[in-house]
Amino acid sequence: MARIKGGLNAKKKHNRVLKMAKGYRGARSKQYRIAKQSVMRALASSFAGRKERKRQMRSLWIARINAAARLNGLSYSKFMYGLKLAEVTINRKVLADLAVNDAEGFAKLVDVAKAKLA
Repeated sequence: MARIKGGLNAKKKHNRVLKMAKGYRGARSKQYRIAKQSVMRALASSFAGRKERKRQMRSLWIARINAAARLNGLSYSKFMYGLKLAEVTINRKVLADLAVNDAEGFAKLVDVAKAKLA
């Protein structure tokens, strides 16, 4: 059987990495070995960033719900506990949207929570 050289596949792999490293400064975008390290780190950071964004969005929703609840005379924790007692299952994303865009609807939810707390 004839010997198969791996040059074509190696070239393909190198080009793929260098294409991902386009726009990096200096050797990071020119030399394969350094570009590979930079690309690996960038991909790891982008993965972590996607997880971090979810955490940041949840904290933003909680801040918005807290602000709207306090305007209606309840703290965030008491409001959420009141909703739990009233068996209202609305997630924080929807509650935050209601707090920003539909103040009257949110006020009704606060009244439901207050009724269950009392």
